[in-house]
Amino acid sequence: MSKKELSLEDLPGVGAATAEKLKEAGYNTSLAIAVATPGELMEAAGLGESAARKLINFARNNLDMGFMTGEEMMKKRENIVRISTGSKQFDALVGGGFESGSITECYGAFGSGKSALAHMLAVNAQMSRENGGAEGAVVWVDTENTFRPERIKQIAEAKGLDPIEMLKNIRVVRAFNSDHQMFISEKIEDLINNEKLPVKLVIVDSLMAHFRAEFVGRGTLADRQQKLNKHMHVLMKLADVHNLCVYVTNQVMAKPDVFFGDPTAAIGGNIVAHNSTTRLYFRRGKANTRVCKLVDSPHLPDGEAVWMIADEGIIDAKV
Repeated sequence: MSKKELSLEDLPGVGAATAEKLKEAGYNTSLAIAVATPGELMEAAGLGESAARKLINFARNNLDMGFMTGEEMMKKRENIVRISTGSKQFDALVGGGFESGSITECYGAFGSGKSALAHMLAVNAQMSRENGGAEGAVVWVDTENTFRPERIKQIAEAKGLDPIEMLKNIRVVRAFNSDHQMFISEKIEDLINNEKLPVKLVIVDSLMAHFRAEFVGRGTLADRQQKLNKHMHVLMKLADVHNLCVYVTNQVMAKPDVFFGDPTAAIGGNIVAHNSTTRLYFRRGKANTRVCKLVDSPHLPDGEAVWMIADEGIIDAKV
């Protein structure tokens, strides 16, 4: 029998004021307390060292570690929902569509189709499961002013859907810096729990824009990666706990030490790479096509798909 999840107020020595300080610092659950260090809690809530250690030990002793058998994991994965990209070839490449419970990262140069796909997924996520959807709402975290309601309307009308209803089910929020972006991602859970919004797709377009602009030079790299790691873990928890799909777009750079082949690489380093379940690389192809290369997946083979951007959204490339 699994143990009941403890609230912060259930922990010894934690009153309303201390709980508020812990929540403001990002320690919202007993699990967050259990995996924290005494120093972190001392700084966050002004606790003494012995009180912080007592708090951590209590949380650990009452924590359900969440071990599952392989059979239970198999049953859990039966609840995975896949959102169609609109292209059959693209869907086949990613195992039937972008899957819930995970983060899918797409990186590529400007104009490679990252935001175009985001608009398509925002419509498809609301459709029935029989039609390649997830029957849910969408949250769009916009860091580069890329969301266009006119494009949603165009895709919806081409599919014979009500564009106003589609737009009503998309919550768009503009992030103005990296701290704001991280705060928004933490508040999505409140949107789901308090407003009972059935979110099935979270879009972050783009993931690295603010981090790249604010942390300049090698001296700031460690701080940037630490913040980025926390941000990615919040997104991963959202995907896992609420069985939703997280789609993040990423910028690229040219690696100067690559003399043969494509020098394009995603920014964000190993933090983004390891936290993304599936990684896709977009580039322009011939005759207005786009090429998607599957770079990394825990269970899918490497491959490529060719697709196009049309009035009705993402479609298979015309041969």
